Amino acid sequence: MTARTVLAIAALTLQEAARRRVLRSLAVMTIVLLALSAWGFSRLDATFGGLTSGEARLAASQVLNLVMFGLSLIAALGTAFLAGPTLAGEIESGTALAMLARPVRRSAVLLGKWLGLVAFGSGFVAVAGLAQFLIVWATVGYWPPRPVTGLALLAAQTTVLLTLGLLLSTVISPMASGIVAVGLFGATWIAGVVGGVGQALGNEGMAQVGTVSRILLPTDGLWRGAMHGLQDPTVLAQFPSFADFPFLSQAPLTTAYLAWTGLWVVALLGLAAVAFQRRDL
Repeated sequence: MTARTVLAIAALTLQEAARRRVLRSLAVMTIVLLALSAWGFSRLDATFGGLTSGEARLAASQVLNLVMFGLSLIAALGTAFLAGPTLAGEIESGTALAMLARPVRRSAVLLGKWLGLVAFGSGFVAVAGLAQFLIVWATVGYWPPRPVTGLALLAAQTTVLLTLGLLLSTVISPMASGIVAVGLFGATWIAGVVGGVGQALGNEGMAQVGTVSRILLPTDGLWRGAMHGLQDPTVLAQFPSFADFPFLSQAPLTTAYLAWTGLWVVALLGLAAVAFQRRDL
């Protein structure tokens, strides 16, 4: 009975997300980004048509990583601002009180909403990412070496951020939870860039900034794993001096880091359940 309740709430969460204005804003931003990338890749092919196939592949892979970061940012904005109203908005409007007056566990409600948001975020990443891959293939003939891995890690990044947003929405307002989640997302990426600069300069203290930030909030670590799946495998061998470039990844993610990310999500979801259970409706 609890499983059916969770799935029913997940389906309702998807329907609710489809009706929100945030979805329309996401669609517009995504279409604009895809259109601009299509124009950019067509110009890349027209302007640098004299490049060899290997050089064109390297250029396309790096521009693809840049565009995919834009898509990941759009996904982060969308899921963060959807996760906030999912709980905090319903609590403020009294909808949660009407629902929980029935014999429904708060943990089932929270898990159902989380599953609905995960399905929404993962679906967005899959559709938008595949559309971008097709654009790159049609314009410059490049296809990522591990597209499934790249999209799966971007979907995991979205899951991490919406889990954080869901936790924040149990204690603060919807708008504040979205702002804090997106702010932490950006701060973690910047910390990763600082860590890369520190590694290039041999500054151990700066390098540790990136490492610690990726442990505290795994979004940047997952993004770097996704980049490694999308970039041309020969790029680091041909340009070793670019190893610390923000849109290059030196190595795939380890099993230990993926396990830590899963544990992180479970831990924050547990904290959200405890906070929601104690929340006065």
